[in-house]
Amino acid sequence: MKISDWLDKKVAEQADVSHIELPIELSYDEGPDETVFFKEIKPCGILCDENHPFATVERYGHWYYSRGQDKQAGIHSPNMKWSLFTKDKKLALKTAKEHIE
Repeated sequence: MKISDWLDKKVAEQADVSHIELPIELSYDEGPDETVFFKEIKPCGILCDENHPFATVERYGHWYYSRGQDKQAGIHSPNMKWSLFTKDKKLALKTAKEHIE
């Protein structure tokens, strides 16, 4: 099952999918149709493999998945992760940019 179909099914069941967690098998089986936005704050260099604040918006069919780690968490922190599923591209982009800037 595609992520967009699964989300549509959940909405039909009257579930709030805005902050729903995807089943592991769905997240591993399907990549995004498009990455609309990506920004990472990585002042320590490209070779650093620690956690860094980031924000991304990915499109799955007619759904946008906005997610990341808030800038306020700081460099190398595993805290303050966030996510949002929406059909509204502008909302997904606005949310991502607010968390990273």
